[in-house]
Amino acid sequence: MKKILLSATTFVAVISLVLTGCGDDNNSDSASSADKPSIVVTTNILGDVVTNMVGDSFNVEVIMPPGSDPHDFQASAQQVQKMMEADLLIVNGANFEEGMLDVIENAESDGVMIFEAISVVSQLEGSDDHGDHGGHDDHDDHEGHDDHEGHDDHDEEGHDDHDEEKDHHDEEGHDDHEGHDDHDEEGHDDHEGHDDHDEEGHDDHEGHDDHDEEGHDDHEGHDHGGIDPHFFTDPARMAVVAEGLSEFLVANFPDIDGFTLTANDYVQQLRDLDADVEEILSVIGNNERALVTNHAVFAYFADRYSFTVLGEIIPSSSTLASASAQQLASLAEEIKENNVKAIFADASSSDALAQTLAAEVEGVGVINLYTESLGDPGSSGESYIDMVRFNAQAIASALVE
Repeated sequence: MKKILLSATTFVAVISLVLTGCGDDNNSDSASSADKPSIVVTTNILGDVVTNMVGDSFNVEVIMPPGSDPHDFQASAQQVQKMMEADLLIVNGANFEEGMLDVIENAESDGVMIFEAISVVSQLEGSDDHGDHGGHDDHDDHEGHDDHEGHDDHDEEGHDDHDEEKDHHDEEGHDDHEGHDDHDEEGHDDHEGHDDHDEEGHDDHEGHDDHDEEGHDDHEGHDHGGIDPHFFTDPARMAVVAEGLSEFLVANFPDIDGFTLTANDYVQQLRDLDADVEEILSVIGNNERALVTNHAVFAYFADRYSFTVLGEIIPSSSTLASASAQQLASLAEEIKENNVKAIFADASSSDALAQTLAAEVEGVGVINLYTESLGDPGSSGESYIDMVRFNAQAIASALVE
């Protein structure tokens, strides 16, 4: 009997030790997670990019859920608190997060470190008309997008920083767009040079030397009024952002390691995506490369892939603007005159105006694209890479005769 009691007592003691050990492991995991720096990201597009870049090295919190309209999204009190307490707040910039500008400004005033994605890429001016956006001038010192001659041979001056990337696409000058000084719009109008994919300069990023700090920590005066915020419709620019963010994280979180290989791998995935999109769009003839969109969201896409933005239903970079009856009538005539086949609407916004406009013009369809927000899990736009590829395929299908 004593032996039985002893055995039972021993069994209970062993179980207690096991449970204690498990509790310690859980506490250890919890502590380990708490020890990681926190990154809060405003948009779900950037949130997906950041999550894929950093892996488990940081705790990443994304504010906007799939399907959000970033222009009018309002953060909850709990989300505001997370933004104010973040070790790093990542924002799109250029007033994209219109409903959260005060929160971002307050976070910055309170000393929250901020990385503004659009600050590391060549920028295009926003527009309130519906003219040709393919030839937008670059903002500030990001010269080179005004001229697009030479997509075929891309002279790639000075891309020494990233010579190791040239073996993949030999794409000089596209991502940081410094090499676009040679691009006199001739290369954008003539897309033939893209088909053979000699894309010198897509991967090279001159100007990245100063990415790690410039324009990120000190955002005073970074109002970016008049700048088109939709750089992410161009995956080559997104690759520049990802690379700039990686450098920024290394510089500002030197004790965190293990994410650089993951980040580099994801940057390469973005460059491969850029090449894939060009291949997908290669079936569209030069004369068919005209876009009519719900609002001014595809200027960067047009700039990258030699399209003309013929017009927008809402002639503004913001969905919060409105269209006039006169402007819609003028756009309808333009659609007829140019034999436009499709109007591209935003999946995260109502397409009612697009449907109304399409009904006025015979033979025009309405195609919903993922423009400013990811789709729900399981959808064709559940990740940034998925949404860009889906959009390219949808555009190609709609425009090819």
